[in-house]
Amino acid sequence: MNEGLIKVMIVEDDETAAKIYEKFTDKAEGFLVVAIANTGRQALDMLNIFTPDLILLDVFLPDINGIDLLWEIRKKLRSVDVIMITAANDVGTVSEAIRGGAFSYILKPIMINKFFEAMEQFKETREKLVNLTIVEQEDVNDFFRVKKTREEPFTREELPGLLPKGIDKHTLKKVRQQIGEINENINAEEFSKMIGASHSTGRRYLEYLVSINELEVEVIYGTIGRPERRYRRK
Repeated sequence: MNEGLIKVMIVEDDETAAKIYEKFTDKAEGFLVVAIANTGRQALDMLNIFTPDLILLDVFLPDINGIDLLWEIRKKLRSVDVIMITAANDVGTVSEAIRGGAFSYILKPIMINKFFEAMEQFKETREKLVNLTIVEQEDVNDFFRVKKTREEPFTREELPGLLPKGIDKHTLKKVRQQIGEINENINAEEFSKMIGASHSTGRRYLEYLVSINELEVEVIYGTIGRPERRYRRK
């Protein structure tokens, strides 16, 4: 019943706050609180028994500083992700949290929308990392939450011999190899799953091959929703 849920440990010395985070987490789709520790030592003892997917971690614990605990977790369990939830707003603590690989940093008193936003962002990133086998720069930008900038258009005359932006020669080679094994027409979603890429990446490469006359596209109009584009070799 709980298979596939993201297992969460809460490390918070304020029992009232810990219960609030537990309720918030239960309302976030796809998460399950499996343990609550009120001290750093309790957390380390629990981590010797089982491994959660995500830890919600306070800085001000009665026995161990949360940043020191974060580094201890990093030494022992690199697969565990951490979201800091704390009143510590000094630059030094925030800097150490970033260096320690914290996925996010939420300041107390927490806003429920910020909590859900961080949890949803974590879930989306985790799902992408599980489902993709190759990544493009736009995927990396999403993982590291890089702000999108407007890309200026260019012509082949300005950049002779270069592939268009967003088209990598190694990925293009893999795409062409995969297409060579397909005998039927296919849509972007189906093709993206075959190469282990996001839908936008798969469609971008298919459309590029259409633009250079290596593929042809058929637009199928259904009764509901957008028309479907299906691709096939020429």
